[in-house]
Amino acid sequence: MIDTIKHVAITGGTHGNELTGVHLIKHWSKCPEEVDRNSFATELHLTNPKANQEVRRYIDQDLNRQFNARDLKNPDLNGYEQQRAKSLNALLGPKEDPRVDFILDLHTTTANMGMSLIFNTDDPLVVGMAFYIKQKMPEAKLFFNPCDRMKDNFLTSLGRLNGFLIEVGPIAQGLLNYEVYSDTHTAVMHALDYLELRNTGQAIDLPTQMDGYQFIEKISLPEDSEGEITAMIHPNLQNKDYEEIKPGDPLFITLSGETIPYDGDAAVYGAFINEAAYYDQNVGLSFMEKISINLMNDSPL
Repeated sequence: MIDTIKHVAITGGTHGNELTGVHLIKHWSKCPEEVDRNSFATELHLTNPKANQEVRRYIDQDLNRQFNARDLKNPDLNGYEQQRAKSLNALLGPKEDPRVDFILDLHTTTANMGMSLIFNTDDPLVVGMAFYIKQKMPEAKLFFNPCDRMKDNFLTSLGRLNGFLIEVGPIAQGLLNYEVYSDTHTAVMHALDYLELRNTGQAIDLPTQMDGYQFIEKISLPEDSEGEITAMIHPNLQNKDYEEIKPGDPLFITLSGETIPYDGDAAVYGAFINEAAYYDQNVGLSFMEKISINLMNDSPL
């Protein structure tokens, strides 16, 4: 039996220096008819206001890593974003029995990832949304990162039927860019239309499979014994998100100009290549594998 969507939340500014979501939320607050649909209520939330005001990714911790069910119950976690996570859990959740059915969280990246649709569940509602948006926006990439909802630390996991993260780039932190803004706006309209079609029982013509990418691991930039970066992304790899990286291909280049190749045994694909936000952890990129995502069986093959 299909669950009816009654309450949808659109969230922006989870990372305070990603202004696209912030200004879309402000725009829709003045023009709510754009996000209104007949079969469900849409609410809008700026999730990290202090970081938004300071145009910083976060004040104390990355807010989009604070929503694990155990962390939300931990009274000893009292940083600004940890407290914001608890407030958002009270507003949208609680996570164990959420008030809100579905969450669309809006993000941008400094990496050359174009339109990336990130989802952490193989539920057919969510996979169907990804397929629907990609049909409308063929350039979009499907980024599958499976995680149990209660253990998931993303904001979207507060939704009863989970949620969906729209990530668009490249764009520098703290800036607006109309193409990124417009593409994000368009993707959200398609997401809401999909939920409306599904709620009202209208036929949605979707394929049973689509190609996508699944997260493998984050790859650190080379460091010395004191934790100082000794190399950067190789120029042959820069801006090559979602392209194949084969064994022996250039991966990093040292400060003195020496190439460090990829030494793995199998080809992988890169994402979040040279993402500025990840320099706080000296992360250079993520490795992905190319997969076929299956809608009928609710899981990737």
